[in-house]
Amino acid sequence: MLAISAVSDEGRFWNGLKKAHGRLPAGASWKLAVASQDGTRAVNVLAHDSVEEVRAFFETHAGAHATTEYFEADAANAVGLAR
Repeated sequence: MLAISAVSDEGRFWNGLKKAHGRLPAGASWKLAVASQDGTRAVNVLAHDSVEEVRAFFETHAGAHATTEYFEADAANAVGLAR
């Protein structure tokens, strides 16, 4: 799953996700978390079967500090993702 965020409060966004890291939905694993240098954009890649569970996780812990798009990755055409 991909979560691409336009971040309005960088500190609160990342602090929320760092605190929540141990509370990932069952079966989920975090593959990548990266921010733009200016902190206004973030890309998170998580392995999970449910976009809705990833959305609920992000919105609960950091949703007030960003506007995020969620979608399933095309693993067959990805470079560098484990299969």
